[in-house]
Amino acid sequence: MKLKRVMIAAPKSGSGKTTITCALLQALKDRGHHVVSYKCGPDYIDPMFHQKVLDIPSKNLDTFFTGENETLQLFLKDRKEVDFAVLEGVMGLYDGLGGIREEGSSYHLAKVTKTPIVLVVDAKGMGRSVLAQIAGFLAYDTEHLIQGVILNRMSKSYFSVMKPLLEEVGIAVLGYFPENKSMYFESRHLGLQMPDEIPKIKRQLEVIAKEFSVSVQVEQIIDMAGNAKPLTMVESDIEKITTAHCPVIAIAKDEAFCFYYEDNLRLLEENGAELAYFSPIHDRKLPDNCSGILLGGGYPELYAKELAANDSMREAIRTAIANNMPTVAECGGFMYLHSAIEAAEGSLYEMAGVLPGVCRNTGKLVRFGYIEIEEEKGRFLMEGERIRGHEFHYYDSEDNGSDCTAIKPVTGKTYPCIITGESYWFGFPHLYYPSNPRFAERFVELARKRHTPCSI
Repeated sequence: MKLKRVMIAAPKSGSGKTTITCALLQALKDRGHHVVSYKCGPDYIDPMFHQKVLDIPSKNLDTFFTGENETLQLFLKDRKEVDFAVLEGVMGLYDGLGGIREEGSSYHLAKVTKTPIVLVVDAKGMGRSVLAQIAGFLAYDTEHLIQGVILNRMSKSYFSVMKPLLEEVGIAVLGYFPENKSMYFESRHLGLQMPDEIPKIKRQLEVIAKEFSVSVQVEQIIDMAGNAKPLTMVESDIEKITTAHCPVIAIAKDEAFCFYYEDNLRLLEENGAELAYFSPIHDRKLPDNCSGILLGGGYPELYAKELAANDSMREAIRTAIANNMPTVAECGGFMYLHSAIEAAEGSLYEMAGVLPGVCRNTGKLVRFGYIEIEEEKGRFLMEGERIRGHEFHYYDSEDNGSDCTAIKPVTGKTYPCIITGESYWFGFPHLYYPSNPRFAERFVELARKRHTPCSI
C-alpha cells in the first residue's frame, strides 16, 4: 500500500509536538487532503486535539502494547491509499520502555511503519547549540528516517540566520514556529488541558494552522510524506461477529469520563457489541436495554460535585452492578465506584458506593508507566495470559485490589492490583484490549449471556 504519511516527533516532551501536529492536520485538511491521525503511546488527550481538527477519531499506536506486526496491522486497518496519515510522537524520539529501550518509542513506531520523521526542536534560548543537538539525533538515526526539522519558538529574523547553518548539518529545514502564548495549549498534572475546556478551540486551531502555513514549508512535508515506502497489508485474524443478539454495552462518556482507546471500542464492536454512550453527570439513567457497563478514565475529581448531585445515576449504576451487570471500570471509572472522592478543596463527595473507601489526591504521582497484568482466578483472562496497559494517576484508593498482578516490563517488579469477580473488573490500570483481544471477547460474552436487559 502506498500511503502518504509523516511523523511529528521531538527531542523531548514539551517541545510543542501537539501544537505543530494540529497545525499540520488543519493545513492538510484546508488543502483538501483526506487526513487521518495517530498518537504514539498511551496518551488519551492528544488524540482529542486531533479529533477537534479532523472531526473523526484519532487512534493510538504503541509497539509495547501490540508488538511490531500487530501494530503495523492496526495502522493499516481500514486505511485507503487516498488517506494522508499524520503520526504524533511521544516524549523524546528515542525514549522507549523505561527511557532506555527502543520498544515503545516514537522511533520504533516510525521504523515499523517506515514513516518519515519531522523533528520539532524547541529552539528558545539556543544558538549554535541547536546544530549539535540536531546532528546528534541524525547520528543516532540508523534508518535515516529524520528528513526535516522545524524550529519551534523562534523568531523569523533569527531563523533566517540559523537556516543556512542548519542546512550544512545535512537536514531539510522546513521552517519555524514563532513563540506566541495564545497559540499554545496549557498543561496540568496529567498532561494538556482537554480541548473542550479551551474557549473557542476550533478558532484557535485555525489561527495556529494559518501561522504554520506562513512559516513552514507545508508542500515540502507533503512531498516527503508522498515518498514514504510502500507497506504490506496483513489480513486480520479478527472477524466481526454478527449474531441475533448484539448486547448493548453502556459507555460512560462526558466531561468526567473521556479516556478511551478507539481500538478498544472497535474491538468490542467486532465481538458483536452495540455501544450506547451515556453521561454519569447529565443523564438520569443508564441506556435502555444495556447488558454491560464500561466506565473509562478521565477527571472525575474535577466534576465530583456534579457527579455526586446525580443521585439517580449513582443509584442506577450501584443497582445494576449489584444485579451482576458485567462491568469494567478503569482509573477514573474505578474512582467513581468508591463511596466518595475527595476534591481539590478538601470536600468529600458521594460517589456510586459500589466499593468502600475514599479516593484522595496523594500530592504525588502514585504509579506511572507500562505494565503487564495477570489475573489470579481467570475470570476475564485465561490462566497464564497477560494483557498490557498503563498507569498514570495522582489519586489513590484505600484498596486497589489484589485479584491481579501487575508486572513492570523493564524491572520485573510486581505489585497487586484490580478487583475482579465473575462479572466485573475494577482497577486503576488502563487496558489496551488489542494486546489481548480475549479480554474484549470475554466482556462481550458476559454481556451477551445476561438475559435480563437493563431497565433502570
